[in-house]
Amino acid sequence: MPFSALQRLTVSVSQRIRSACSLLGGKLRDSAGLRAWFYPPVEVETPAEKYRQFNENYFADLHTQERMLADQPRMSFYHEAIERHIQEGDRVIDLGTGTGILAAFASRRGAEKVYAVDHSNIIEHAKQLAAENGIENVDFEDVHSSKLYLDEPVDVIVHEQMGDYLFDEAMMVNVCDLRDRLLKPGGLILPSQFELFCEPMTLHDERRVPYIWELNDVYGFDFSSMERSRPQDLEYYRLVSCDLAVVKHFVSEPAPIMKVDLHTVTESKLPLRVKFTRKVTQAGILDGLVIYMKAKVDDDLVLSSSPLDPGRAPHWGYRILRLDQSYVEVGTELEVTLTADDWSDPDTWEWNCGQWGSE
Repeated sequence: MPFSALQRLTVSVSQRIRSACSLLGGKLRDSAGLRAWFYPPVEVETPAEKYRQFNENYFADLHTQERMLADQPRMSFYHEAIERHIQEGDRVIDLGTGTGILAAFASRRGAEKVYAVDHSNIIEHAKQLAAENGIENVDFEDVHSSKLYLDEPVDVIVHEQMGDYLFDEAMMVNVCDLRDRLLKPGGLILPSQFELFCEPMTLHDERRVPYIWELNDVYGFDFSSMERSRPQDLEYYRLVSCDLAVVKHFVSEPAPIMKVDLHTVTESKLPLRVKFTRKVTQAGILDGLVIYMKAKVDDDLVLSSSPLDPGRAPHWGYRILRLDQSYVEVGTELEVTLTADDWSDPDTWEWNCGQWGSE
């Protein structure tokens, strides 16, 4: 058979196969039963479920636990909160117990029973550490908190479910679930009061890393055409740091954009769009918006992740939402809009900052 004829036969057979496959695919899609068999629905994971999977590995890592235990502002904050607010005879849930240190604080304070909950492997170390340190009235619950069931409600829920973005460690889902199911009426959540900040800021010159297309003279080399290749990767537009030497100053007076009390809040109460203004009080390059949080137990007992707070809790990062660089003068009005489909999922966050006027 000549080569050209073989070629024609191959093309013809290929076309027939593609046609038959297309016809079969159409029949599969048109038949509900066959479609369900051959094309099972894709299960969409919620942010809470994604975090649950991440949690199992991240918090089982000993270095992660080391960083938390070495965080002196964190440790002092929780020790003082427990000393002040847990009473002898209290029944307590320690949500996300890790190595069990907060459960131990509660036990030594006089709690009648502490339920230390964690679904990562770190709980095996927590059990051993409790035994070696003479902590006897702690029940270690190797289960996700949503599967925790008790015979009677508790007086206090202790937790550290705050993430760099405040909500990104499933705090709302997990704590509110336990609150509604297992906390006594009038019971206490430690900590319960939170503030979320989103502040326009200027970076230190030596720590500034512009977008690549903002570099128009690198020893005479111009990168400005790279703006046509703006990345689609969302992480590119979000930076993280724990370093006090990165942010030089806020360009305006900081104020919380959201306040949350876990005793009363529900997810449905959180606005999905926050719009606010700031008047520039300190001129400089506007590099981005910095996200940080504060947790409060009492007026004099506050934990901060602010990039300008020398007493910040260092194991939490602050997050920088990048902006195209611009210079802002004193008196300029900034209008910031921050939206999210789900605050616990930073991939759904969007932001912009407009400006007008100056003195």
